[in-house]
Amino acid sequence: MGGSDGRGGDGRGGSPVRSGRGRVPGRDRVPVRGRVLGDLRIRPLAEDDWPRVAALEAEVYAPAGLSEGREALESRGRASPATCFVLETGDRIAGYVLALPYPPSRYPDLERPEERSFASSHLHLHDLVVADDLRGRGLGSRLVRHLTATARQVYEEVSLVAVGGTESFWARHGFRPDRRVELPASYGENAVYMSGPVPADPSDGPETEG
Repeated sequence: MGGSDGRGGDGRGGSPVRSGRGRVPGRDRVPVRGRVLGDLRIRPLAEDDWPRVAALEAEVYAPAGLSEGREALESRGRASPATCFVLETGDRIAGYVLALPYPPSRYPDLERPEERSFASSHLHLHDLVVADDLRGRGLGSRLVRHLTATARQVYEEVSLVAVGGTESFWARHGFRPDRRVELPASYGENAVYMSGPVPADPSDGPETEG
């Protein structure tokens, strides 16, 4: 779900995230509530990341009744490993993004794992989450830019479902609502399907793993 989430970024309409700009080196130092967060990087999601990703997803979405559980999350990741990433600082996973190819105007069923994968030039940003204590630091937008730079190599359009009042966050990143697409109650009240073309900006490349 695009939200700050992609369900939507911060994505599923979880908590909205803000991010800093542009391409940044793989190792960054970001001030967080009076302290410094070091060795910040975005890297591909690995198999042993799932327990921490699932815990972060539950922390963000369970209070709103939107958590889908580890099995479903892993099924999204298996559908497109090249477009799933974690935001890491030290040994902590501070955020993640899950995106997978989907036909236009369609989206994952939150109540069940993926049962098939699609061949499509359309990428669905299903989930983008940044940990609560790190929001407001530009990290969500950084994840969006990283995904966009990766998607540009294969995909023409990206969609998401903005949940939890994150529509304005996604609109700032070029996504436009399509209220003709009906969404089930599992995405929560006021969820909005949004989409936009992958921007063609060669200067906005993926972050290095540093």
